[in-house]
Amino acid sequence: MFLLNLTIILTVLITALLLWSPRVHGSITWQAMTTPLASIIGSGFLVLGPILNSEYGKYAPLVMAVLCIGAYLYGAAIRNNMATVENGSIHAHRFITKLEIASSWSLGFAYIVSVAYYLNLFGAFGVSLTSVNEPYLGKLLTSAIFIVILFVGWTRGFKSLEHMEYVSVTAKLAIIAGLLVGLAVYFYGRAADGGLIFNVPERTGWSAITLAFGLVVTVQGFETSRYLGADYDLKTRIRSMQWSQWVSTAIYMSYILLMAFVFEKSELKLTETAIVDMMAVVSPILPVILVAAALAAQFSAAVADTSGSGGLITELSANRLTPRMAYFLLTLTGLFLTWSANVFEIISYASRAFAIYYSLQASIAAITSWKQRRYWTSLGFATLTLLGVLIVIFGQSVES
Repeated sequence: MFLLNLTIILTVLITALLLWSPRVHGSITWQAMTTPLASIIGSGFLVLGPILNSEYGKYAPLVMAVLCIGAYLYGAAIRNNMATVENGSIHAHRFITKLEIASSWSLGFAYIVSVAYYLNLFGAFGVSLTSVNEPYLGKLLTSAIFIVILFVGWTRGFKSLEHMEYVSVTAKLAIIAGLLVGLAVYFYGRAADGGLIFNVPERTGWSAITLAFGLVVTVQGFETSRYLGADYDLKTRIRSMQWSQWVSTAIYMSYILLMAFVFEKSELKLTETAIVDMMAVVSPILPVILVAAALAAQFSAAVADTSGSGGLITELSANRLTPRMAYFLLTLTGLFLTWSANVFEIISYASRAFAIYYSLQASIAAITSWKQRRYWTSLGFATLTLLGVLIVIFGQSVES
């Protein structure tokens, strides 16, 4: 066990050093990938493993693949819009302009819900390794962080905190690398002993599909590349979205494949912090570094989305709603969700909110593709629009 812990620690340190090396840190594409990666593999990484293993059993990797493919296709719709509407390569009809405005409003609302999702996970993980690991104390911690974020946003703005993003992404990726190494060693040991486990899924049929609908937010975040126009050109932003989806897909698939066949059904307790107990079986050091990564990741993601929603709402309202008012609205909504719903329900709400945005973006892509006489492509984007509507209507939470 000592050798495994040492290997995990060395993997974390080496990965962190590589990510901070001048060649990587200085890469414009990598810098542009930081924001979407921070969102895609943030909270989703913490909850997807336990949820997929518990609910889908041996089919967890298949469901993970479907989620990643779906996210990539919606990313293709947004990239299409970046290359056509945003770039001015096709004349934006008034109806398309209205759809863009509607999608921006829906994204602003989705950010508000996603902040509640991030900070509720922050609260749950914040008390997970303490002697006072109680749900209501996690909610109190979440509420306190909401107040802190409101205070900072109201008095100083978030510029002083935005530098945390690269630090938190680097730490998160380094810890994920260590976690994957630990899981790989554990998986190999199970496989060598003939002890791989193929759990029967808890959900099948329509129930399994609607639960997958409710997990869309766990692979969300790639769309943030579109809104980095102040720092990067169009080509870099499109590439950053595509590459961040490739990297996150590779990480997610490796993670789920290594987790899906090594835990007994009795070990799969479906709680917000189930990943902590599961990783304790693999190595005693993993829960500690995983919680540290979780706290940094959730806080930085919450700050990024709070800042993003404030700026977006102010712009869309033609300055009738100031960023301060947007932060206040976000805090009230977040506190309401914190004390009226559990994390899994908030995940479902956030998935539906983002599905509205993705559906509207897919509809824009369908219209512009039709105008360009790319009829089969238009049909594909129209299908994604319909899928988004189905997700909004039928997406369910884990405990439903």
